[in-house]
Amino acid sequence: MTSADSPSAPRADGTLRIIDADQTRARLPFANLIAALREAFVAGCEVPARHHHTIERRGLPSATLLLMPAWTATGFLGVKVVSVFPGNAARHEPALHSTYLLSDGTTGRPLAMIDGNELTGRRTVAASALAASFLAREDASSLLIVGAGRVASLVAAAYREVRPIERVTVWNTNLLRAEKLAARLRGDGFDAVAATRLDQAAAQADIITCATLSTQPLIEGRWLRPGTHLDLIGGFTPTMRETDDEAVRRAAVYVDTMAAVEEAGDLVMPIAAGHFAASAVRGTLEMLCRGATNGRASRDQITMFKSVGTALEDLAAAALVYSGRNDAGYIAGASR
Repeated sequence: MTSADSPSAPRADGTLRIIDADQTRARLPFANLIAALREAFVAGCEVPARHHHTIERRGLPSATLLLMPAWTATGFLGVKVVSVFPGNAARHEPALHSTYLLSDGTTGRPLAMIDGNELTGRRTVAASALAASFLAREDASSLLIVGAGRVASLVAAAYREVRPIERVTVWNTNLLRAEKLAARLRGDGFDAVAATRLDQAAAQADIITCATLSTQPLIEGRWLRPGTHLDLIGGFTPTMRETDDEAVRRAAVYVDTMAAVEEAGDLVMPIAAGHFAASAVRGTLEMLCRGATNGRASRDQITMFKSVGTALEDLAAAALVYSGRNDAGYIAGASR
């Protein structure tokens, strides 16, 4: 790729840049992305409520359309368009498709159309790894991945940037998919295996990450040993959940944003049942990054991080793709 073709190279004619999946992936190494997210949470930006639309499909699971805008006063303006079609699993196709439009926040001029699938997957697991840098034990070396899709496949590499991950166990409802992901992870240098017993795998893990579209609890609170960090990535609607009420009750709960207590079934359902209160959330990712709340309090504490995604993460990742820089000043436009 020549310098003129680089995503950060200016276009003399002002035309929109198209940044494909390979380019997006190459410009979002996890070490840089985690650092960019941390700085973005400290700096902040405007993040209005995202638009969430249900698409009814006759004889098939309902689909979801998400519109996620964010901007800074003089920097970048961005919006992500996401479609989630759970029924695609039966076709052996990805359930999620997305596109990100990055514009100049001062003029509104479109700058780049970025592959949203790569951006979303990488910023999602990077946010979980950022949370784990505050919440997981510093010596956490064993990771259980629940799920075997695109997002699940990225988790180990992201976590390795913040914790000394060596042993990875993969569980999935389809054992063959779990075995395929474990084989890929072995190729990346992890001691990785597929699990047939989720309860046993959960009881042995330092960190458990769930990246599924489940509507029924997968992880039971009684399985969690002292010191476990539980990361719930997949569920983003009130009817989706990856763990039971007991896990929420036992854990010190943190969220990416407080929207999680209204949008995520993992919290909505135990709150409705009277087993948890929104006021019991220990803090948000912004609060952790700014030092406004404490992370893990002891070696034996069970911690939980529930994410539903925020457009701040998308904007930070898109700015990194476009510019190749991860400083929050650039994202905010201070050095443009």
